[in-house]
Parts: sequence; structure tokens; C-alpha cells
Amino acid sequence: MNSSNPTARPRVTIADIAKQAGVSPGAVSFALNGRPGVSEATRERILAVARANNWQPNTAARALVGARAGVVGLAINRPARTLGSEAFFADLISGVQAGLAPTRTATHLRIAAGLDDELQIYREWSSSQQVDGVVVIDPRDDDPRFPLLAELGLPAIVLGSHPAGPDSPAAVWIDDTATADTLFAYLAALGHDRIAYVSGPAEFEHTALRCAALQRVAGDAGTWTATGYAPAAAAAATRTLLSSERPTAIVYDNDVMAVAGLRVAQEMGVAVPADVSIASFDDSVMASLVHPSLTAMTRDTFELGALAASTLLAQLDAGAEPVPSIPGPTPALTVRESTAPPAR
Repeated sequence: MNSSNPTARPRVTIADIAKQAGVSPGAVSFALNGRPGVSEATRERILAVARANNWQPNTAARALVGARAGVVGLAINRPARTLGSEAFFADLISGVQAGLAPTRTATHLRIAAGLDDELQIYREWSSSQQVDGVVVIDPRDDDPRFPLLAELGLPAIVLGSHPAGPDSPAAVWIDDTATADTLFAYLAALGHDRIAYVSGPAEFEHTALRCAALQRVAGDAGTWTATGYAPAAAAAATRTLLSSERPTAIVYDNDVMAVAGLRVAQEMGVAVPADVSIASFDDSVMASLVHPSLTAMTRDTFELGALAASTLLAQLDAGAEPVPSIPGPTPALTVRESTAPPAR
């Protein structure tokens, strides 16, 4: 039995677009892949014809000739339920797409259930040639993703805390050591000597750098609790901290965790900042809207995403030659109502 649909519209090909636009198939290929070789007026005419025909690339044919997919991958290892609450990822994804927009490259976003799942996503993307390269976040010591990406031949750019090492992909990096030193030193300058740090996963590289900064500033009086990024986990850690030998200041890895901690302090009758100061390594509109508003390290996450995208595109153009790591936007301390000298 023939199950094909006799009324289905035939697939539009590059030859069809070339005929309608009055150009050669080669010119169509240049225009659709964002490559030089045609005038801007011709490129726009070709793209207009392609849009009018709802043209989509033939992924199977593209794979055979080794052409680009016109897509980059971003696998985020976070619980899907909590991802939407983090403004960081909304800004990052928007920035990545903005950086890709000039070349009409798309973003393929996948939510990974864990590290093993993330590794499997890279294998799938490579075998099916769904993406041209990937943006990798949250590097860790002895990161298993880097050797896998090298084995797969999948170009990558890392959002990290320092320039790339010899066996790692190029990085768009923010100096997490300097960032942590700035925030912890500010609290110490206010007079805080018992500082607690509530972090995300312990294995992330930036967590270790922030812990080292806490140790330099507070010594043995500094305490660290790793919880993951769920607000409920941050709230539970805060209850524990406020129920024993209370710290004079608590620093959280992101604004959602800090708001959860603030709510716990208010529920327990602990005044912020009179009894305990609260600060965050991430800033967002949320941090400025709660009361008291939250002191935080402010960075341009949108620009960070855009830099990651443009650097990955440069790596794709460079081929096997690695591109240099570049610094991302420098975070700045934004002091708000949630921090003050400790009561004596």
C-alpha cells in the first residue's frame, strides 16, 4: 500500500530558488549560508524567495557534502523545573542568539538530566551532524566533556573562569577569583568576620575559586555549604545557618538562591541587614525589586552570550586552528540595602 500523500507540496530545492531569483545555484548557496560572493541586494532577493517558499535545508544532503548545519548547540545541565526561574539563562540564551543572528545561525537548546546525559547529547549531535559546534558552560576539574568533544571533532567554546588550558577549547572567561575577592573583601571591610557561602554544585570550577577567596578573606570563620541551585535547597541551608552559630553575612551563588535565603530570614524574624547581611554573585531585576534589595555582583550576561556565539563562529571559520580565549564582561559590585556593618 502506498502511504505517500499525492497532494503534498514538492520540496523546494536550491535550483528552484535560483530559477525564481534569476541567479545561479552557487549564488543561492552563498546567500543561504551567509558567505561572501554575492552582493547584498542579491542576497536579500534570494533570502526573500527562500522565505516565500518556506525553504528548509536538506539535512541529509548537507551531511553528505560536509556543509554547515547553520545551528549551534547549547546543552544546559539544570533541572528543567527550576531553569525558568534563573534570569542568567534567559539573558545568556538571548545573547547567544543575538551573536548568531548576523549569520542566520540558529540555537539548538537541550536540557540535560545530568553529566552523562549531556555527554550523550554531544554524541547524538555529532553523529547526526545536527550542530556545527557547541557552547559549554560550568567547566569542572578534569572535565570529561573536553576530551569527548575533541574525540568527536565537535568545535566548542567554553564559558569559564580563566583562559583555556592546552587541552581545552577556547574560553570566553570571567575572572571568578577577582569577582569573589571583590565581594568577600567588601563584606570584610564592613566588619563581617563570620561569612557563610551557599553554593551550587561543589564540582564546578567557579565554586572552588569562590571557596578559595572566602578562605583568604575569612579564614576558619568562613563556612561553605553546597546545595545545588534549587531555591528549596538554598532555603534549607539558610535555616540551618540561622539556627546555630549565626553568620554575620551569607553569600549565595545566584539571585534566586539569595531571595530564598532572604525569605527564610524574614520568616525566622532575623532582620536583614541588621542581624545578617545577604549578597549574591548574580544580579538581575529580581534582586533590585525585593525588599531589602540585594547587594550583588552585576555582569552583562547578554554580552557574555553574544561573545560566546561570535567566538564560536570564529572557531568554525578557523577550522582546526584554535582561536584565542577572550575575556568577558567584568562584573561590578552593586551595593544595595541587604548589606551593612554587623551589629556589635
